[in-house]
This record gives sequence, structure tokens and C-alpha cells, in this order.
Amino acid sequence: MAKGYWVSVYPANSDPERLTAYDKLAGPAVRAGGGRLLSRGGRVVAHEAGITQRVILIEFDSFEQAVAAYESEAYQKALVALPDGVERDFRITEGID
Repeated sequence: MAKGYWVSVYPANSDPERLTAYDKLAGPAVRAGGGRLLSRGGRVVAHEAGITQRVILIEFDSFEQAVAAYESEAYQKALVALPDGVERDFRITEGID
């Protein structure tokens, strides 16, 4: 079964303190959904139209598990805490089996 991944890039963040509130809720929700944080805001080298801002990569055992974690009540509560000043490009993608 192919793994599932959450990939988030943050092109803009004008309220980093409120993003911390989201992180405090999102972390436990992701772990409860079976997610494993692989990368969070470390060093980035961007090419072409790439973005050097914060990049998050989370792995799940399956694509379906990744979708279910996003749709979970706990994660939906975390999304409410995302501040208006945060622009995020978020996607769920299926890995190669």
C-alpha cells in the first residue's frame, strides 16, 4: 500500500505567534491520525519558482490515512487556529508503492 504525505509550504506568515497556537493543536491531531513529522521548517534550497519559506512534510502509512487525519475533528479544530496572516499551500499526495 502506498504511503500518504501532507506537504505544506508557507509563502507568507505575518503572525508567527498565532501559528504557534495552530502547531500546538495540529501536532497531537497529526500524531493521533498516525502521522510522522519528517521535516518542519529546516533549511531549504529553492530552484525555479520554488519558495524558501517554511516547508512541512508529514508521512502516513497510507493515502487514505492521510486524508482521514485531515478530515478528523481534532485537525479541523487546529485549522480554526490558523491565523488570517498565514498563507499556506497544502496538499495531500500519494507516495509510490
